[in-house]
Amino acid sequence: MRKIGINIGMLVIVMLGVSIVGHSQTNKAYKVACIGFYNLENLFDTEDDPAIRDEDFTLDGRYTWGEEKYQNKLTNMAHVIADLGTSVSPDGCAVLGVCEVENKKVLEDLVAEEEIKDRDYKIIHFDSPDRRGIDVGLLYQEKYFKPTNSVSHELKFESDPDYKTRDQLVVSGELDGDKVHIIVAHWPSRSGGMEKSQPRRIDAAILGRKIIDSLLVADANAKIILMGDLNDDPINKSVKNYIRAKSKIAKMKKGDMYNTMYSKFKQGDCTLAYRDAWNLFDQLIISEGLTSQDASSYIFHKSYVYSKEYLKQKDGNYKGYPKRTHAGGKYLNGYSDHFPVFLVLKKEVK
Repeated sequence: MRKIGINIGMLVIVMLGVSIVGHSQTNKAYKVACIGFYNLENLFDTEDDPAIRDEDFTLDGRYTWGEEKYQNKLTNMAHVIADLGTSVSPDGCAVLGVCEVENKKVLEDLVAEEEIKDRDYKIIHFDSPDRRGIDVGLLYQEKYFKPTNSVSHELKFESDPDYKTRDQLVVSGELDGDKVHIIVAHWPSRSGGMEKSQPRRIDAAILGRKIIDSLLVADANAKIILMGDLNDDPINKSVKNYIRAKSKIAKMKKGDMYNTMYSKFKQGDCTLAYRDAWNLFDQLIISEGLTSQDASSYIFHKSYVYSKEYLKQKDGNYKGYPKRTHAGGKYLNGYSDHFPVFLVLKKEVK
């Protein structure tokens, strides 16, 4: 297996599902599809839900979270989503995985925002048992992606059955006629330290790998995208050893995955920073079915970290970090503590 060579600068993008004018070395035209992921960092509504720990996000809570701040958060998130992937496709991401959302209502409010409402994003969401009440979800433009099945897999820990965290969402569907499977995950955090918390992320990786294997048993050439905030980098063993996500397509063996973000991490193109150290927790990992040379169906072209200047802290000790909604006890009216990521798939126009 070899990497695909195509000059994205030579493509003139019209829209997903419509022929694009392109001249590669073989003078072929391609369709493209953008698939993204974004940690929305605490997209909570203003209501106090007694079943979860959301007290900080109420008017009387730590963040004095009222309607004005909630609306600002929605508007800011919509602005990012509106631009994400438009350098490649005018309609942006056909499919966007998200995490750190409180419930389906906040996603409904988000997709109704002025900047993205015309895209008519549909929502797939399940409530998870996470103690803070944060979930994962999937937004998709129905004219490009048509779901056929969705299921939520609970992550359980034999060593600590009382520990509750996010489910892993699996959505299967047709992307412009191609069957694809998308796994959206938000693995357990590094709270308590990286080493101490690592077993939980390994358990998350074991579940993710189990889902991948079940899809590959049904179809050895299945097109699978595992996306999410993994709270580990591409080099950590949860990702490398348990997901079996390789750094290069050429290194893949049967059943292995390819980590499209590995080279980004090695180049220092990361998605979040903590105590002057940068990490790339937000990853897009694909199966062999998306690494083929045969572009008669969608295959991987390139991945990106979306880190435009407006998303960054402009000054102070955290200059250059992602600009958050809150930091250091102050309301910054920012975006998220993570930069979003997206990948581009291409398919030859017949």
